[in-house]
Amino acid sequence: MRRFLVLAASAALAVLAGACVSGEDIAAIQSQLSDIQLQVLTLQQQSSSKQEVEQLQSQIASQTQALIKSEADVQVALRDLSTQIDQLQANLEDTNFRLSQLSQQIAATNQELNSVRSLLGGSGLDSAPSAGGGTGLLQAADPQALYQSAYNDYLRGNYDLAVRGFGEYLRAYPDTEQSDNAAYWIGECYFSQGRYRQAIGEFDNMVNRYPRSDKLASALLKKGYAYLELNQREQGVVQLQHVLRQYPGTDEANLARQRLREVGVDVG
Repeated sequence: MRRFLVLAASAALAVLAGACVSGEDIAAIQSQLSDIQLQVLTLQQQSSSKQEVEQLQSQIASQTQALIKSEADVQVALRDLSTQIDQLQANLEDTNFRLSQLSQQIAATNQELNSVRSLLGGSGLDSAPSAGGGTGLLQAADPQALYQSAYNDYLRGNYDLAVRGFGEYLRAYPDTEQSDNAAYWIGECYFSQGRYRQAIGEFDNMVNRYPRSDKLASALLKKGYAYLELNQREQGVVQLQHVLRQYPGTDEANLARQRLREVGVDVG
């Protein structure tokens, strides 16, 4: 810009040197120089405004990145909280089932004792439990005790013990109301240990063995998570999309939708 002023001044001086000029000519030249100086000031102000705009854009971009990171952190926290809630709900279901089983066992035992008393006619021999009766009661209580012991190991983070316990339960009691849950928790144990290949295998076994289980959506969801952890994005996305289609409106579908968005998949 200074160069432009120098050139303009040089041109004006050349005109003065090359010819006789009047006062009006000098005034005209001075007016042109004033105009040029005004244009220079205007350009300088515009340049300053550009710098301010660029600084503002940089600040906005930085704040946007911070907001995006905060949103991602909140989504992760919500997902973890939802998983904890699912575990608590499963624990409540297991506890309710255990109470129901115990109530039925107590009622059956009381009925048997009353029958024995009636047969013995109050001789007092019924007060000593027979070996056969004791074994039968223990056997009746074993399935739930075995399941609850394995589940408690899972909650305490003793995953190897939990896998062993759930496996024993499935071998001894493959077709109870809790067999599908036992199969599912084996997959969860492997997932919690970061053994994602084994987790996928166990979730597949659970889905194939118990196709009507109420744990199917959770198994497919965690299977999708496991594929993503193994960097097998395509398979993970397919599993999560399957959860969205097959179980719309469920907590598992909401979690699948969030995870798909996190990996850049448009789910509407």
